[in-house]
Amino acid sequence: MGRRNNTDVSAFILVGLTDSYEIQLVLFNLFLLIYLVTVLGNAGMILIIHLDLQLHTPMYFFLRHLSFVDLSYSTVIAPKTLENLVTSNKHISYGGCFGQMYFFIFFVATECILLASMAYDRYVAISKPLQYPVIMSTELCYILIMAPYMVGFIDSTVTVLYMNTLNFCNSNVIHHFFCDTSPVVALLCSDSHNVEIIILILAGTTLVASLIIVSVSYVPILSTILKIKSTAGRRKAFSTCASHLMGVTIFYGSMMFTYVKPSSSYTLGKDQVASVFYTIVIPMLNPLIYSLRNKEVKNALIRVMQKTGSARNFR
Repeated sequence: MGRRNNTDVSAFILVGLTDSYEIQLVLFNLFLLIYLVTVLGNAGMILIIHLDLQLHTPMYFFLRHLSFVDLSYSTVIAPKTLENLVTSNKHISYGGCFGQMYFFIFFVATECILLASMAYDRYVAISKPLQYPVIMSTELCYILIMAPYMVGFIDSTVTVLYMNTLNFCNSNVIHHFFCDTSPVVALLCSDSHNVEIIILILAGTTLVASLIIVSVSYVPILSTILKIKSTAGRRKAFSTCASHLMGVTIFYGSMMFTYVKPSSSYTLGKDQVASVFYTIVIPMLNPLIYSLRNKEVKNALIRVMQKTGSARNFR
């Protein structure tokens, strides 16, 4: 990513979300609050799951990685966005722009496949509860967690390395608040058709493959839940996958709206709103959707706090 291609562009200018200073201040305070909640929520989840032995199960193993991914890709975007909202310097270096793009693609693609791994885990837990400990072995859990990171690595590496061989000579002004693929591709003076196809194939394949896995997993899940005779049993079974289904719908919906289309159809206003949602808002929502409403997590938090209090009293 540090390699320069045949171009006169040494830095890019991120236009941002608005030219209004008053609106920028409002957005800065809002985004700063959201980012702080994101950091506290996701870092807190990682810590609680790590410290509480009762949460050392496959479900929370995946949730811990989800929190890590959410925290990571939010951190790739939010700090630079906050800086641009309160300073007149909107520049980002050539390497910084491609670095931001690389890690953003890496973590977002990772989350797509990670959600599919979590869907399979929920399928086994609800459809085959007696076989769950055997099927979801330690070896399988590590395979299901390594696959998302491998897909993220492939998607980000292929996209960024190919784009880094092309020329940017039309302009260095990115009409976005971060170095996303569509607004950066719009600056190419080289033929952008091939890179658009590559982005479409990689993003489309990752999204479609993960959606197929999620869909195939949830058909038998819903069928199993509907066969449960007691209302309490159905409610309990559905509660174990409702949060995941909600998170999947929100994440995939905003991602498909933005990426599964040619960059020629890129529209600044609509895509920026969708981008704000999945880069800044969703990483904050996931701890709430998946975990903070979960009684097991709340009980684990109480146990961790009690242990911490007991340790202090002992000292």
